[in-house]
Amino acid sequence: MTTASEFDVAIAGGGIVGCTCALACAQRGLRVAIVERDTWGSGATAAGMGHIVVMDDSEAQFALTRYSQQLWSAMDLPAAAEYEQTGTLWIAADKDELEAAERKQAWYTARGVPAHMLTVHELYEAEKHLAPGLAGALLIPEDGVIYPPVAALALGQRAEALGAKRFAGREVKAIGAGRMELNSGETVLATRLVLALGAESTHLAPHIAVRKRKGHLVITDRYPGYVRHQLVELGYLKSAHSMGSDSVAFNVQPRKTGQLLIGSSRQFDAEYAEVDHSILTAMLARAAIYLPGVAQLNALRVWTGFRAATPDKLPLIGQDTQDPTLLLATGHEGLGITTSLATAEMIADLVTGQPTQIPLDPYHPSRAMAA
Repeated sequence: MTTASEFDVAIAGGGIVGCTCALACAQRGLRVAIVERDTWGSGATAAGMGHIVVMDDSEAQFALTRYSQQLWSAMDLPAAAEYEQTGTLWIAADKDELEAAERKQAWYTARGVPAHMLTVHELYEAEKHLAPGLAGALLIPEDGVIYPPVAALALGQRAEALGAKRFAGREVKAIGAGRMELNSGETVLATRLVLALGAESTHLAPHIAVRKRKGHLVITDRYPGYVRHQLVELGYLKSAHSMGSDSVAFNVQPRKTGQLLIGSSRQFDAEYAEVDHSILTAMLARAAIYLPGVAQLNALRVWTGFRAATPDKLPLIGQDTQDPTLLLATGHEGLGITTSLATAEMIADLVTGQPTQIPLDPYHPSRAMAA
């Protein structure tokens, strides 16, 4: 068995969270190892939508998403990462949802986030293909979109350029007590370990409160200008919060290529990666309610991925409850792309003994979580 040199920090997982953690630690002069069985940004990162969004479900979720959104806006990314501040349009279908949008605007505004209500006329000026009869929308202009696998690749390569060592094509078989055992027979030793394997984190740490949540996405052919903003129904939050049943919601993203990325769905206890055609049909039918022409667009590909969900819908960031050498960076559910940069900064702060920029307690693995 080959034993690797000891590192300051060793990271399990080369998705967007693992790559950003590696970069943040390498930027602080730490000796970093990162283990990925596939390519940078594969797995859930490659399957994700790439919506950089500020959320208002709770103060803790807002703090993490806003912190990370601002980090993304300041990040120098290659053109191939397709980062663009398209803004999010939260669409109100009726008077009740319009009132909810107005409350949402007040909430954001009070916290310094630009937020603008659009009248019906302004909404259809902004998005001419929407269904008639909608009540208005809330625009969050600083939200953006990104192509996640390319972003992860770029950030992982930057970490390598700063000296991070990549263990490519290896799988972590065991983690704990300052060591990772790899399927290659190698042992990676580190002062601090980081578990960033998303929904697969429970394979190495079965005690943590993370559960798989399956989602479907569809990508269309190129229709430049068909959609200009990330379009999300206000009812999306009900879908995202449902913990006991399958759900779908209207969520469509414009890509710089002119393609549309269509979501979204959520399923618990679906361990198979194959497309569930009943869920796919329901998801597309929901999209057609808001964007009727979507039924005439040519779909190129359909795929699925697994989100890492926790009972209270907040990620696990911080020291594991059973191992003082292990830091968790998982459980981000559908916000892993958005919150990866903030998560990485907090992990790097913990490794170097620095105070975090936002309070850690709401995300700490030791918190009590209601099922």
